Amino acid sequence: MRITVVLAMLATSLAVAQDKPLTKIEPKVGKDAPVVKPREGKTETVKLFDGKSLDGWEGYTDLWSVKDGVIVAKNTEPLKYSTYLLTKGKYTDFRLTFAAKLAKSEMHSGVAFWGEVYPKADGKVQDPKKDRSEHTYKGHLVMFPSGYGLYDLFGRNLIKEVDPEPARKVGKQHDWNDIEILAQGNRIRVAVNGTAVVDWRDPQPDRIKEAPIGLQLHSNKEPQEVQFKGLVLETFPKEDKLLTVK
Repeated sequence: MRITVVLAMLATSLAVAQDKPLTKIEPKVGKDAPVVKPREGKTETVKLFDGKSLDGWEGYTDLWSVKDGVIVAKNTEPLKYSTYLLTKGKYTDFRLTFAAKLAKSEMHSGVAFWGEVYPKADGKVQDPKKDRSEHTYKGHLVMFPSGYGLYDLFGRNLIKEVDPEPARKVGKQHDWNDIEILAQGNRIRVAVNGTAVVDWRDPQPDRIKEAPIGLQLHSNKEPQEVQFKGLVLETFPKEDKLLTVK
């Protein structure tokens, strides 16, 4: 009798546990960082990509193109340095929503901001035009879909306190990923496919600059292709939260 009761209680407990929703992925926030409030400015929506051309952008035209309403970054020869398709406009506080797809290779891509165009790259560049480093970038980088996380290009390198696992759990390696980047004050928040995956404050806010936004085609010895679409920017966002989180 007692065994029957215990088994019944266990079965009930298991059923209740199964009915509970899975715990949401909790993003990590940078430690020991000052709180820099969002900057004030005019809030407006900017379509960075018109779906037809690279108007408003700067980069190597043999590496960046538009096909079927999508920005395509593609190299067949080795790239010594990561190169970027850069907005002609400069931004500080913004919300950027877009979709990205790694079509070929396993190398990550990313979106760079809060930095500067940096042709001297690793300091060994003698001729940026010859070395194809005219469109390199120094600054913050949100990485995807391989090697998710944050990186400080030509600075602190990988931001180790940002855990890449939440993004890996919801990201798609060779398919479209819907991504939202919210950059305000010294805080960076990122959502991938409707899930918040990054929440970090830069402990060194003096590094933050009004700067172009850059789409990354990473240095690689292998042929690769990365695709981007959407690319809608809201300057000085009205809402202090990720809007694509479900």
